Amino acid sequence: MTTTGPTITPGTDTSMRAVVQSRYGSADVLEVKATARPSLTPTQVLVEVRAAGIDRGTWHLVTGLPYAVRLAGYGLTRPRQPVPGLDVAGRVVAVGSEVTRFAVGDDVFGIADGSFAELAAAEQDKLAAKPADVSWEEAGVAAVSGITALQSLTDVGRLTSGQKVLVLGASGGVGSYAVQIAKALGAEVTGVASGAKADLVRSLGAHHVIDYTTTDVADGSTAYDLIIDTGGNTPVRRLRQVLAPNGTLVIVGGENGGRWTGGAGRQIRALALSPFTSQRLTAFVSKEHHEPIERLAQLMDAGNVVPAVDRVVDLDQVPEALSDLDAGRVRGKIAVRVGSAE
Repeated sequence: MTTTGPTITPGTDTSMRAVVQSRYGSADVLEVKATARPSLTPTQVLVEVRAAGIDRGTWHLVTGLPYAVRLAGYGLTRPRQPVPGLDVAGRVVAVGSEVTRFAVGDDVFGIADGSFAELAAAEQDKLAAKPADVSWEEAGVAAVSGITALQSLTDVGRLTSGQKVLVLGASGGVGSYAVQIAKALGAEVTGVASGAKADLVRSLGAHHVIDYTTTDVADGSTAYDLIIDTGGNTPVRRLRQVLAPNGTLVIVGGENGGRWTGGAGRQIRALALSPFTSQRLTAFVSKEHHEPIERLAQLMDAGNVVPAVDRVVDLDQVPEALSDLDAGRVRGKIAVRVGSAE
């Protein structure tokens, strides 16, 4: 599938169309308007955005919640970056003076700084070459959630072929990738989702699906070697009941920890308990680097991972799409099409 966007020549115009926010809040703080084009540091490239992705991390940056996000350097009273968006796929149209990995005309995907726009600046070390047979929309929703799932399974979870893996939140952004990657690596995969989203989880390749609205995930009937928790709602003590004696729990996220720390409290408690049990209770922050993005690209190129695109929206529909994500009305990821498709 080939898609093209408007031809943009750097330097011919000083503005671009983008989703912009001047304050923290819900999706209603977002508006689409003309804003200044991003400038480049020596190690950045300018990407003509063809597609972007809506993810939970973007929601946190839009709302400024939990407050720990603001303390992490994203702006105490208002966002430092007025254009939201992290996932990106597009074509390089300019490069910084120290860029060596890409040239003008290269098709890339990865993580950018403000991807809900016609142009976005991205560090060269946070991008990889886009696989030719992967659509812009698929590539545009891949990096953030995909490398989080990949690293949680391999770098932290130390997954080996034949292990039993439980994925909580299997129909979500990270979970939909975790199911596919775990299966590709030879695991027996059980996905947890609501009954309404069970068909998606099966289509992703899960060997078993648990409807958490009718079945107790922690009933003790199966012991899992690795649990990937992207939901953040089940107490650690209950997950330990279905974790093998030498198994590993990886807490990827959590949304119920309050306005100050989010789900971090549960992660801290798990890490504190881990030294006193044979089970590995872990948490991690995804490493935004081209190495895991390139590993993800290989899985996508081989057809082992196909991004689950709930729907494709344009820039004007981003606020509504972000609200749907917050309300749990998204299966997989929402892609934002910035260029036009042929």
